Amino acid sequence: MRRTLRQRAERRQLMAAQPELLGELRRLRARVPQVTAVYAAGTDGLVLAQDAAGVDTEGAAAYTSAAIGAAAGLTGTTERGEFRELLVRGEEGYVAVYTAGPAAVLTVLAGPRTNVGRLHLEARRSGARIAELVDGALDRLENA
Repeated sequence: MRRTLRQRAERRQLMAAQPELLGELRRLRARVPQVTAVYAAGTDGLVLAQDAAGVDTEGAAAYTSAAIGAAAGLTGTTERGEFRELLVRGEEGYVAVYTAGPAAVLTVLAGPRTNVGRLHLEARRSGARIAELVDGALDRLENA
């Protein structure tokens, strides 16, 4: 029961940071023109903020959570350290996932002609900013 109440309180606190998160997602889209959708989610798959019209972010976040688990297992098994990012290329473009601190991830969908170096540079910066926002929201919860 306590765990459930704590999880609900954490989610409320994270949702309070949503306007700032959304602003960061929009800035990322502005800096990388080929980005078609972007969302921030908790590592549990809960979407925190999105700029992703026409994308089932709830379903995608669930797959993202599963992919992170597999990627973290792979980096651990191959002694590459902690998971940081994942890039998947499909016929219609890219899906990139970046850690955003210990509690969140940033997922970016981009077209097939995307400059991947630029995508990594800008998304890593956004991931760091999202980590600050999410960590700050969780710190406020702990200090309340």
